[in-house]
Amino acid sequence: MDLHSPLKKFFGFNKFKGLQEEVIKSIVGNHNTFVIMPTGGGKSLCYQLPALMAEGTAIVVSPLIALMKNQVDAIRGISEHNGVAHVLNSSLNKTEVAQVKADITNGITKLLYVAPESLIKEEYVAFLRTQKISFVAIDEAHCISEWGHDFRPEYRNLKHIIRAIDNVPVICLTATATEKVQEDIIKTLGITDANRFKASFNRANLFYEVRPKTADVQKDIIRFVKQQEGKSGIIYCLSRKKVEEVAQVLQVNGIKAVPYHAGLDAKTRVKHQDMFLMEDCDVVVATIAFGMGIDKPDVRFVIHHDIPKSLESYYQETGRAGRDDGEGYCLAFYAYKDIEKLEKFMSSKPVAEQEIGHALLQEVVGYAETSMNRRKYLLHYFGEEFDDVNGEGADMDDNSRNPKKKHEAKEDVIKLLSVIKNTLQQYKSKEIVNTIIGKENALLTSHKTHLQPHFGIGKDKSALYWMALIRQILVVNYIRKEIEQYGVIKLTKIGEEFMQNPTSFMMTEDHSYSEENDNSIITNAKSSGGAADEKLVKLLKDLRKKVATKQGVPPFAVFQDPSLDDMALKYPITLEEMSKVHGVGEGKARKFGKDFVKLISTYVDENDILRPDDLIVKSTGVNSGLKLYIIQNTDRKLPLDDIAKSKGKDMNDLIKEMEAIIYSGTKLNIDYALDDLLDEDQQEEIHEYFMEAESDSIQEALDEFDGDYDEDELRLMRIKFINEVGN
Repeated sequence: MDLHSPLKKFFGFNKFKGLQEEVIKSIVGNHNTFVIMPTGGGKSLCYQLPALMAEGTAIVVSPLIALMKNQVDAIRGISEHNGVAHVLNSSLNKTEVAQVKADITNGITKLLYVAPESLIKEEYVAFLRTQKISFVAIDEAHCISEWGHDFRPEYRNLKHIIRAIDNVPVICLTATATEKVQEDIIKTLGITDANRFKASFNRANLFYEVRPKTADVQKDIIRFVKQQEGKSGIIYCLSRKKVEEVAQVLQVNGIKAVPYHAGLDAKTRVKHQDMFLMEDCDVVVATIAFGMGIDKPDVRFVIHHDIPKSLESYYQETGRAGRDDGEGYCLAFYAYKDIEKLEKFMSSKPVAEQEIGHALLQEVVGYAETSMNRRKYLLHYFGEEFDDVNGEGADMDDNSRNPKKKHEAKEDVIKLLSVIKNTLQQYKSKEIVNTIIGKENALLTSHKTHLQPHFGIGKDKSALYWMALIRQILVVNYIRKEIEQYGVIKLTKIGEEFMQNPTSFMMTEDHSYSEENDNSIITNAKSSGGAADEKLVKLLKDLRKKVATKQGVPPFAVFQDPSLDDMALKYPITLEEMSKVHGVGEGKARKFGKDFVKLISTYVDENDILRPDDLIVKSTGVNSGLKLYIIQNTDRKLPLDDIAKSKGKDMNDLIKEMEAIIYSGTKLNIDYALDDLLDEDQQEEIHEYFMEAESDSIQEALDEFDGDYDEDELRLMRIKFINEVGN
């Protein structure tokens, strides 16, 4: 059967792309068909062409109204009759519904796009039962699976509705699906006989990078976007609040950005989407609600401000970059704190859902922390092998461009495989690691694993080390994850062979994204990967001691240690730059900054230091408003409890804000509040303690006073002390 003439006639193309031709032959031959094709692979043509060729109407089930509208407009553009494609959903009035029905009855409509919710309506089902239906196409089919990244309960019902309408072939299409999701879709729809087609998931033009997420993440994003001037990009955040905040900060800093999330009214959403498509703005800051069906081929970067809940979401969202095969930069900011936040958010869900959620999150952690080729890791997740030496796009990720140290781990791999074998291949990675490091828990005890000779055979190394090794031997197929009991680790034939004849196994050391590394983003050209310049820190500490002695105050009242560390990262050489250093502020910079700026300036010249192109990020004034409020109301001597309550904060939050104010050099008088708490002698005793103390640590003060004062009292006294001697 020649499909080229209809292809030319309807769409004006001379040849098919990738698997399109085979898929269309399967559909035209009336077979159930299952298609996995990455974003940009030409999925929609796979059902549009057969629908235009066949007798009757094809029903296309799609989750998003915006997506349907785009496709209907596109099909109408290639036909002389408007009724060739219709949408049937809740946005239509009675007259419009009547028109749709008339066009279907008269054989004009070839494609009918419906949301699953509309298909449930009895009146629609009754009508469609009387019509000639060619086939049913289910777009975004991953929505059927609870393991998919966008599960919709109403999709689970589709099998029964399709049967109720007619016994026609079913075509499922999705842009991402792991083996687990594929099995789930096929089982749920009852199409085990489907012809399956899977295109390669490799998008060779995309560059993948994961950076540690620090307190300066917005600054890092602004710096990145400014380097991409005039290019289109999408920034994904997990919450609407964060979307608004990031969009605002970008706007204030001269970047044409708009927010997009489900909380905006439909008119604003459409307006912002059109601005992006028409290039009236460069950047859309969005929740995942944005981008499904956005046909903008020249998105040049996709940034994840927050790491997504699954690798499928990540793949889908990064896949919106470079659809024209031009450059596409995918940058994700990652901190384990975000994973913990997502886990906390999940704890309110039913247990089964929580288990799925946790399993998917662990895959994300693996991807973010791995030091392997990221493309290889990602494609392995989707069941595809990738040659990380000669494969297309093999060096297009941060790990390949900056390879980490490797070491021989043959013996450790043997230990790991033997533990999996000896525990009868019944554990998930976490339990395997607990067994190796000898950490008991209820599950291991109930299986008597803690009594086995292999319990604790790897306790000389950390849990993180063993977890990284599990990921690395998973990708080379020594082990696999069970699909039915997802996450249970099984040995493969290759793994068994390795145990019989061990060969060399070079393990790469994983990235560590712990709190201590939180400054690793601003790196000095001469320093070793982001730590502060140790030599400069020492000079700054000596200077601080001198200044403190001269002023008759303890060193911490001049600048705290984190401020000195930040100076040794940013090398401020003017008072304005000094005021941007962590914990400094204008007041402190004016009072103590002169000598420090002079020292740093000389140091930079003498050592040929390349200073980071420091970007001064304008703030949107959210926090400055709160600071002003606190300063005004402490001046009015308002009770601290009342100040905290009026801003929806507790005492701990308020004290934190006051500490930030005071440590940045602004005066704040809270004597009136302390006079209600402590008498004169008590205040003097604490004041003398801080005057003599080596550090301003509250823990050390609590130990010193051994229960005489509580933490809040000591923190408030420390604020009064710094206010008097340091500001």
